This record gives sequence, C-alpha cells and structure tokens, in this order.
Amino acid sequence: MSYARVKSYAKINLTLDITGVSGGYHSIDSVVASIDISDLITVKSRRDRLVSVTMHGEGSESIPFESNNAVKAAQAFVDEFGSDGADITVWKNIPMGAGLGGSSADVAGVLKAMAKLYGVNDFNALKRIADGIGSDCGYMLTGGYARLSGRGDTVEPIDCDLKLCLGLIIPSGGVSTPQCYALYDRMQTGGGNSSQTAETALKNGDVAALGKSLSNALTLSATALHGEIGENLAALRAFDPLGVSMTGSGSATFAVFENDAFLRYAQSRYRGKNKFIITRTVVPKKEG
Repeated sequence: MSYARVKSYAKINLTLDITGVSGGYHSIDSVVASIDISDLITVKSRRDRLVSVTMHGEGSESIPFESNNAVKAAQAFVDEFGSDGADITVWKNIPMGAGLGGSSADVAGVLKAMAKLYGVNDFNALKRIADGIGSDCGYMLTGGYARLSGRGDTVEPIDCDLKLCLGLIIPSGGVSTPQCYALYDRMQTGGGNSSQTAETALKNGDVAALGKSLSNALTLSATALHGEIGENLAALRAFDPLGVSMTGSGSATFAVFENDAFLRYAQSRYRGKNKFIITRTVVPKKEG
C-alpha cells in the first residue's frame, strides 16, 4: 500500500469536572462524545524516513511546522516502528481553538493513517504515542462516548448508541487552555461533580436527564477570557433546549435539543454574529 486516508472526528465535553492537581497537571473527570465534524488525513509513503505535512483550511496553514502536533505524531510513528516516512495532507474542517479537539484529532488521524499505510496493528503502542503528545489524543484514536479521567488519558468507553441533536456556536478567536486553567485556579469556582450523572443518563438512553447534567467547571474562567462565550450560552438557552454547556476550555458552546426539528428551528432563528453549526454525535467505525 502506498496511500491511505482516514477521517478523524471532533469531540465535545458533555461534562468536565476537575478533581485535583497532580504533577503540575489538572486531573479531570469528563464525559465526551465524538461529533460528525471531521478532518480528512491522507498519507503517501516515502522511500526515506522524512515527514512532510501540508495543512489546508480553518487557518491551519499558519501553524508552525515545529509546533504542529500532526508532525509530532508522524515523526513519533516513524521512530517507534522504524517505518519509512510519509507525505501527509490534513484537510481541516474542525474549527481551531474551539475546544473541539481538532489538534488531537489530527494526531489520532495521522497515527491511524500511517498504521494503515504500513500495516501496523499495535493499538497500545499507538495510544502510548498519542498520550505522549496530548492529554486526549489517545481517546481520539477510538472516539465515541467515553469517560476520561486522570489527565484525560484514562479512557473508559460508554456503551451508548444515542444520536444527540446538537447546535454549536463557534465565536471568532479561541481560548488559551493554560490561561483558562490558571484563571480557574485563581477563581476557585469549584470542580463540579456531574460526570457520573451524565454517564448514567447515557446508559439509560435518557436525553432529558443528560441535558440537565451538562456542565463544565472551566466555564466561568473561559467566559472571563472570552466574553462571547457567555453571550452564546445565553443565546442557546433562549431556545429552551434540554441543556447547554461549553466544550473543553472553550470557545465553542453547544446545546442538546430534543429532536432535529427543534434544532433546525433554533438555527433558523439565531440572529447572533457567530457561526451556528448543526451536528450530531457519532460512533466512529474502526479503521481497517
């Protein structure tokens, strides 16, 4: 095989509880889900061990080569498995800096595509590489509903086939994750305790209970850093959805709607200045 391609999906944090600090990192307890917004990653084999990465879309062209996590993933794959290198193209559709896991999705997508290209079937090694690059990169290798703990590297899949109807509002500009956590520490707003309730709701197929359990301990600090987050949460609440929250450390906010008709009504009546995106949860198919 000389060519491979994979889709790599965005995620949302249905809950994000902060449980402490260990080794300089915040420990979290978070229920996450994949959504049907994805980047497309293509890889072509080389006859040497070099790696090239070309980015397209969502402003990704400006990411410096030396700080591009897709580059780090490809180089780590070559080092780990002794494979040849690859010419990689990432076609981005996941908004950057929004808390949707776009960078992590690209790490996972590159690793899966190169594994497909070079016939590697060692999930544990791929996850070890992914975890070394970013906290939730290992989760992105499989996606779907899951509960994350520790730094986000401990992944417990949740058996659920619900297709949630979601409205996302994406403001311009992102939120710095380190700044958000630092401000959270100074504000001392409390870490939340909603992940178990959300997991139970998912397992019971109870979308109404899930909507009530949505929460994110970083919301106040993120809102202080990016005022449009609060405005967008208020705009979503005005449509009386089952629940609203923020994903990651921002800046995207989302609402869970009872059905597709209510979701499309909200999108048609939204008069804000930001992008309103209709999306749904998805359980990605295994590559191979």
